[in-house]
Amino acid sequence: MPSAADIIRDSINEFSRVQNWMLVVGDKDSTIYQLMYDRYAELKTTLTSLGVNLTKIDKIED
Repeated sequence: MPSAADIIRDSINEFSRVQNWMLVVGDKDSTIYQLMYDRYAELKTTLTSLGVNLTKIDKIED
């Protein structure tokens, strides 16, 4: 079973990667952007529930 620290680390890495892809796509109306946004929202919810402050790493404006 992964530790909370492992889950946080992996989620932060994926959160950052998804955001970078979203910024490259740019077209917020595209299907691919919407799919990435869904994952972004899931990761943001997970990290917030784990007490991670996303202020400095969240690049996407909701």
